[in-house]
Amino acid sequence: MTRIAIVGAGAICDAHIDAYRQHPDQCRVVALVDLQREKAAAKAARHGLDVAVHAEVGELIAQADFDAASVCLPPFAHASAAVELLRAGKHVLVEKPMASCLEECDAMLAAAAASGRVLSVVAQNRFKTPMLKLKRVLESGLAGRILSARVDSFWWRGDRYYDLWWRGTWEKEGGGCVMNHAVHHLDLFLWFLGPPVEVLAVTRNLAHPNSEVEDYATAILQYADGAAGVVTASLVHHGEDQRLVFQGERAEVAVPWQVRACRQRENGFPDLDTELAGQLEQFYRGLPDVPREGHPGQIGNFLEAIAGTAALWVDGRQGRATVELVSAIYQSAHAGHSVRLPLEAGAPFYTRDGILRHARRFHQKTRSIQDFGSNEISLAGNYGR
Repeated sequence: MTRIAIVGAGAICDAHIDAYRQHPDQCRVVALVDLQREKAAAKAARHGLDVAVHAEVGELIAQADFDAASVCLPPFAHASAAVELLRAGKHVLVEKPMASCLEECDAMLAAAAASGRVLSVVAQNRFKTPMLKLKRVLESGLAGRILSARVDSFWWRGDRYYDLWWRGTWEKEGGGCVMNHAVHHLDLFLWFLGPPVEVLAVTRNLAHPNSEVEDYATAILQYADGAAGVVTASLVHHGEDQRLVFQGERAEVAVPWQVRACRQRENGFPDLDTELAGQLEQFYRGLPDVPREGHPGQIGNFLEAIAGTAALWVDGRQGRATVELVSAIYQSAHAGHSVRLPLEAGAPFYTRDGILRHARRFHQKTRSIQDFGSNEISLAGNYGR
């Protein structure tokens, strides 16, 4: 039985508690941590948990008997908490993004290597049926070599979203919609296609005057094999339509699931290739559903990896790769030129200090509140089946 501590009692904490409770034979939540002790106590009461409540990680380590922890803190605190837990011999699952900069990611990886403990980063969309099916479709080769791909990471947030004390600053949030919203889809993009070799990006703040960071970004990605990708991240898109579209040599496939295929006429113009589209449709429909989706699926894999009964699906290096792509997008957008990958340790956006020196502030944050009355949040779009 793996004993779990959850560090951070904000809105995402609920998803972790609910997910752990779906694995009652494997784990038990034994402690909650938050700087506001009363907030952690209220969270425990809301979920009917009989657990110890602590105010900070050092106190948790000193006083609680536990094996693993979920880190559900704001992004700027991910690395320090994870490193402290790993050095204490605890397994760690950290919410996205892994950290606010690559230097912090590397410190977390070093701590995990030294401790021999499991370090995983939340990428719950990998554990959704449409995503896993699309992954298998791309691996099948039925659509042909991928020529181009597109990510629409579209969200909508009102300007009060940035009133929360840690949001909307480079120091605390580490970025805007690219770092904290598109990170879901950038992880998937890397999972599907691997890392690009060059990035050219622009970022803007279009509708959030209480924020230093971007609410809109577009990046063009170049791959070593000549393929191209386009990523658009936004907090100004009504409806929050989110798509990943892959153009293969033989067919287009997408999430939410869609397949289209063309073949050429004698003059090069298209006719629909209904036979190939039918083959792709049949292949997709024949793939099994994921038994547990989202956070419950990933936390199940985390627990199995701790027990040594399954390989870890999302490790720290994969979490770092997503932060590296985010960092390259920011470096390109703020420097005004393309950026080659991988990023070296001396890159302007490798460290938090470098980010604070080089990042453009779109606005000055003037309103700040400790907490909202409502903790209701949306985790991701509806990707269908």
